[in-house]
Amino acid sequence: MTKHVFLVNNKKTWLDNKPFLSKGLRFSNSLVSDQATDDLIAHLGEYTTYGVNSISVFFQGSRFGDIKGYREDASLDPIYASRMGRIIEAADEHAMMVVVGCLYWSTSNAKWDSWTQKEANLAIANTVRWLKENNYRNVLVDVDNEGMALAARGFDNRELVIAGKSVDPTFMIATNFHGEPPPEADMGVHFSNVPADGRPYIETEGTPRNAPAVRGYWGEWSKREGFYGYINVGVYTEEMKQDQCVLTREHLDNGKGYFLASTWLQAAPPQGPNHHLGGSGSASDPGVLWWMEFLKSNYGPYTP
Repeated sequence: MTKHVFLVNNKKTWLDNKPFLSKGLRFSNSLVSDQATDDLIAHLGEYTTYGVNSISVFFQGSRFGDIKGYREDASLDPIYASRMGRIIEAADEHAMMVVVGCLYWSTSNAKWDSWTQKEANLAIANTVRWLKENNYRNVLVDVDNEGMALAARGFDNRELVIAGKSVDPTFMIATNFHGEPPPEADMGVHFSNVPADGRPYIETEGTPRNAPAVRGYWGEWSKREGFYGYINVGVYTEEMKQDQCVLTREHLDNGKGYFLASTWLQAAPPQGPNHHLGGSGSASDPGVLWWMEFLKSNYGPYTP
């Protein structure tokens, strides 16, 4: 059970009865072990001193972590559900919001090739049911990371949202594919178009646009053919750092939430996930402390 409630109301995001602008960090592989989960929880209070009030964590873990938070029958694996629950409860103690990521397709080995739309819908319904049973309310559900399952298997994200809302319409659900969020979604995140009807938007996977690589930050800058893991973990050029800060300001100053995404934060073992902030982002001092210091100096600590 949580004390705090995340809501979309009157086309704005709220935590309890106060306007809430998300400033977050993306942790897509933090359910990989009890140790990783405990380490994230141990750093939550530190994050708030820099202004962070939100985090994202995924049931179906992302590239190289391959966390199978769903069983093949689309039920939640109790081991991963327990870890997610501990994170949600700990975040609530700091009045933080948690984006609960569901499907993660693409090259991740966490996906189930046997799934059809039926199982995908059931996974979302089971996630919302679990949140409801535990009365976890400081959450936002992201049904399909970057619309990857939509792109790879044609899973209709509108059906995913409806499946979750059919369990309990009071839980906030977002979509994450290229396009307008369906009318049943409360808001859009990341790849989603900013809703034309004024529903809120959060950039939940913010990275610099100017990485010196063919396919950008998540392309050749972070991956190398034949290597199952990330390269340049927590490393940025000065130009990349400057652009990351510009993007952060563009979103937050216009009332749109922003989450930093980094190989530093979401790398799988043994490279990560790194919940300590590291340093300046250079090859000799990798990390994301530089962004956290920017956030704090421009927006202050999070004091709910």
